[in-house]
Amino acid sequence: MGRGTAVVLGGSVAGLCTAGALARHFENVIVLERDRLPPDAEHRRGVPQSKHPHFLLNSGRRAIGEIFPGFEDALIAAGGMLLMPSRDAAYCDQNGWAPRKSGSMTMVYSSRVLIERVLRDKVRELPVIELREGVTVTGLRSAGGGAAGGRVTGVEYRTADGAGTDIAADLVVDALGRGSSVVDWLGAAGWAAPPEKTLDAKVTYTSRWYDLPPVAERPASWWWKHLVIAPVQDRGGHPEEHEFLSNFFPIEGDRAIVCMGSWGIAMPRDVDAFEAAADRVRATSFGAAARACTPTSPVHLTRATGNKWRRFDLLDPPPIGLVCVGDSICAFNPFYAQGMSSAARSALILGAMLDERDVLDLAFFREFLARQKKSLAVPWMLAMARDQEYDFATGTEVAPRWRRRLAARFSWPVFNAVNAASREDAYVEQAFAQVFNLDKSLRQLIADPRFWYGIARYKLRQRLGRTVVPGGFDHRRDPPATDYTGYTGAAKTAASDLIGA
Repeated sequence: MGRGTAVVLGGSVAGLCTAGALARHFENVIVLERDRLPPDAEHRRGVPQSKHPHFLLNSGRRAIGEIFPGFEDALIAAGGMLLMPSRDAAYCDQNGWAPRKSGSMTMVYSSRVLIERVLRDKVRELPVIELREGVTVTGLRSAGGGAAGGRVTGVEYRTADGAGTDIAADLVVDALGRGSSVVDWLGAAGWAAPPEKTLDAKVTYTSRWYDLPPVAERPASWWWKHLVIAPVQDRGGHPEEHEFLSNFFPIEGDRAIVCMGSWGIAMPRDVDAFEAAADRVRATSFGAAARACTPTSPVHLTRATGNKWRRFDLLDPPPIGLVCVGDSICAFNPFYAQGMSSAARSALILGAMLDERDVLDLAFFREFLARQKKSLAVPWMLAMARDQEYDFATGTEVAPRWRRRLAARFSWPVFNAVNAASREDAYVEQAFAQVFNLDKSLRQLIADPRFWYGIARYKLRQRLGRTVVPGGFDHRRDPPATDYTGYTGAAKTAASDLIGA
């Protein structure tokens, strides 16, 4: 430590993680937040997406754990649930319910508001961090904007009583999210606007909160904690609800968030339409589970879901003294659950660079942007792989027609093959989990011969009738409770449980 003052704009997940990473390196870390931060796990105006499910990927869990030791234990102690999705979640794919079995991936399930509350508790344990609440950032202080030595030198803001003031800063971190005005303020000061990559696949999702019934009153078929219904892979000839990605997502306090989303389909906005749509989701257990619970909220709808990457790494020169993290630099389609983890990874990169270097000069910020770009490219490629498939997508990253057709034809069959092979090949399962959790890039996976060998071997065994673990259990029935971990094929699966029986 020993550097002067760092100012973080925004007190959400990205801002809190970055403040934690800076606390070891600065004498003062000041977080400016527009909202009054609640003492408990409560929604607030500045995080409207908190009303929807949030996944904290394994790479994000590790990153936050490095920044705030004990974070995961604190989250679980506060009500978060450490579960294994392959064993504790019922997943319905194109062919029906997938078999239940142990896997390599675990996840802590909780609400976004609980994650933020635990992060705030951790931040408040660090005396160098000061949270200034109820303030509005109005601009940046800078010198030499656009020149090689141009630097951001501080922040202007307005207090709750309307008084304007400013802070001199050795480092400013923009964690203001998708709506950040930092690019506009930099432009007014003389810097060029960073090029932007965009892709909007017209994703809309809608959620409602529920209390679970008491344990003694839950149906006997509820072995699962989490229900996931994947969209069908063809268009037309069925209710549009069959194209929804649907989640019955468990959170702390014996509650669940029921969420339905789609690419390019208008989603229900009111209670009656929401309940009717849940009943038309192709797995009947989904609507039945919602009806067995007690609703505790209205319906919450979100449409601001486009992917957007502000390429500060392409600015020459970039502003000295400024770092952007979270949605301020790279916002993802929320369906892919990459935002919190990507933000925490950026915070970790910043902390590592401060460990390595003493001077916050132009070389420091160029190197940070290069490392951050490498980190962000991993989730960005995953988001593009799916969202570029749609003809109605808009933005700079819209794929050529031939590539959209190729993706539409082969992406789902490949995904289905990966899912099926994962049941019997531990390497395939672990490699895919690493990509999902941002521990390995999609490019690395594509170049992995052992991964493709595992899929090819499974497809051959499937063709020869020599696969072991069954799949494709009838989605019109309850998810099968049988745990197929270690299954050798000795026991017979009832034909009536399989689709087409």
